[in-house]
Amino acid sequence: MSATTSPIDTRYAHIIAIALPVLLANLAMPLQSVIDTAIVGNMNDTAKLAGMGLAIQLLSLLLVSFNFLQYASSGLAAQALGQLASVTTLENNDKLEANTAAVAHLQPTPLLSILQRALLLAIVIGAVLLIAKPWLIEFGLQALAANPESGAAATTYLGVRFWGVIAELMNFAFIGWFAGQGRTRYMLYQQSFIAVVNIVLTLFFVYGMNLGLVGVALGTTIAFWLGVVLALWLSRRHLKLSWRALWHTDPEYFTRQKMLRLFSLNKDIFIRTLILTLSFAWITRLSAQSGDVILAANAILLQVLSISAFALDGVAVSAETLSGQAAGRRDWLRFRIIIKRTGVVSYGLAMVLSTIWWLAMPTYLTAMTNIEPVFALAVDYQYYAVLLPLVGVGAYWLDGIFFGLTAGHIIRNAALLLAGIFFPLSWLLYQQWDMTGIWLSVWCLLLLRLLILGGFLLRAQQTGSYEQLQPD
Repeated sequence: MSATTSPIDTRYAHIIAIALPVLLANLAMPLQSVIDTAIVGNMNDTAKLAGMGLAIQLLSLLLVSFNFLQYASSGLAAQALGQLASVTTLENNDKLEANTAAVAHLQPTPLLSILQRALLLAIVIGAVLLIAKPWLIEFGLQALAANPESGAAATTYLGVRFWGVIAELMNFAFIGWFAGQGRTRYMLYQQSFIAVVNIVLTLFFVYGMNLGLVGVALGTTIAFWLGVVLALWLSRRHLKLSWRALWHTDPEYFTRQKMLRLFSLNKDIFIRTLILTLSFAWITRLSAQSGDVILAANAILLQVLSISAFALDGVAVSAETLSGQAAGRRDWLRFRIIIKRTGVVSYGLAMVLSTIWWLAMPTYLTAMTNIEPVFALAVDYQYYAVLLPLVGVGAYWLDGIFFGLTAGHIIRNAALLLAGIFFPLSWLLYQQWDMTGIWLSVWCLLLLRLLILGGFLLRAQQTGSYEQLQPD
């Protein structure tokens, strides 16, 4: 570490300072889905609610498979910032945001090029998905074992939502890029804006214009496109560039080697994320095979996982940002401190979340649906959902550590090992216990991720060589 460079701030207060805006910003994302599900859940139509669950899962399968745009942008931006900081003398080292702003202003091109490459990839992937829309919807709903009525509802919803896939993929890139630099305030502005606009438009289209499922989808689609406009403005402001300069590309940062490096990392993260989304799609298929009531009840209860995961991701972003900066400086002493302290904060937050869900669950379920059979089944299985934050926290925390290291090969290998264990195990659990087996499968998916990633990290700690976790 350069003598002129201040040490990375690893205080608990600093970890929380990074995590809190991310947590608030992230909560805005599942809130949109919760509002949409609650609106449909009170239409007194089980097939529509089940179809909504199918549609959300299929979109997750397609879009979250490409959220390597977020993780790659975040890890690469954090390491680029750490490398720039190691050779840059900063007069004010009191706050991370002051540091990141100063470094970005002095050296905008490396950071800008990371964002540009991610946005270009998002546009290309989104365009391909949009062109393939009819086939993807038809095949996806068949793969999820949709019933005719719930499948028709899902098709109606997806027909509109697909027009926003490019914007949603670009949103991944912006989130990762801001997070990797510790610019969590900008994440909060962007995601809160999207959530508020989505809720207002959805309520207007559904209750003001009586558009039903089409209105629910239309509000979300428009909100994401407006969010892209705001994110571009925030990026320009952050780098202190003109609109024209924001789109200017430097050939030095678009060389074959750099593009292949980005592709290699994205490939590994893509494999990992695809396996995870296929795992949740498999859980949705098991629910669909059990009937629309079970599918609808799980659509409501799994919102608990979505909300909790996004909240816990706030600390994961702290772990990713700080571990990425430590890796960029090769400061492995502070890297170990970061692992310990972000873990403490993560599990503390998980305990708080489970307590909140335990207290709020009766009110939550009442607000989510007026369909009696769905409500009764959700009540029976509510405590499986209440414990999800504690069961899943370790997976999200270690994800953050490994993404900060840009350890794509470890992330990929862990996912492949997970797949080999999870799918046969979940099938056995489902065959043995049906609905209970589905929820035990969800728990197993989360706990296996913790155990496998923890094993890789423990081996590196025992050998004292963290470099082995990073790409060559």
